[in-house]
Amino acid sequence: MDDEKLKAFVSIVFDQCFVVTDIKIIHGPKGLFVSMPSKKRKDGTFKDIAHPLNNQMRQYLEEKVLSVYRQQVAAAPAAGPSASGSGSPSGSEPSSTDTPQA
Repeated sequence: MDDEKLKAFVSIVFDQCFVVTDIKIIHGPKGLFVSMPSKKRKDGTFKDIAHPLNNQMRQYLEEKVLSVYRQQVAAAPAAGPSASGSGSPSGSEPSSTDTPQA
């Protein structure tokens, strides 16, 4: 993937007991979008290994993840998206953290 298109790696913690890692924020032709973690198959195609089961949850996660990403970018424009931050820490809302990849 083109480094200019990849904006951040994200992990989401659900109810402080389940984590989904390697979520990507990508800048595509229509703007930012969230790409769920995937695994490359032998035939070269990719398959999501964790994903929302319906459009309502997909939209909810994308809105939350992009909101936190935009807050982090606005709060630390010189540092870029590698700064840490969190969403809602309690209840059933996910907590998301941008994590830099070395």
